[in-house]
Amino acid sequence: MDKKQSRLRRGRQTRAKIAELKVNRLAVHRTNLHIYAQVIGPDATVLASASTLEAEVRQQLAGESGKGGNAAAAALVGKRVAEKALQAGIAEVAFDRSGFRYHGRVKAVAEAAREAGLKF
Repeated sequence: MDKKQSRLRRGRQTRAKIAELKVNRLAVHRTNLHIYAQVIGPDATVLASASTLEAEVRQQLAGESGKGGNAAAAALVGKRVAEKALQAGIAEVAFDRSGFRYHGRVKAVAEAAREAGLKF
């Protein structure tokens, strides 16, 4: 079992538990260059999303080095997804880190979302 398969296996276990609870989840996915966050409802519909690919986020990151692949960009994405979720009337979510370690950029998204008012 390689590194990617192990991560996907851990992610499946998390999603199964969250599906059992029937709550909204904040799913995070990261690549080397970008980070993505989505609030997904119990019926698998995307209720809010943010990523480093959005034009507004890219403008804010324009002068910085590393652009979307750093913790500052991840914090910005966490804040934006929390604001969008609160606008949609979602205040509480379960955090789905998709098998990634709670460290670095994934942690930055979670902490920024909490600071912006999302509870999990």
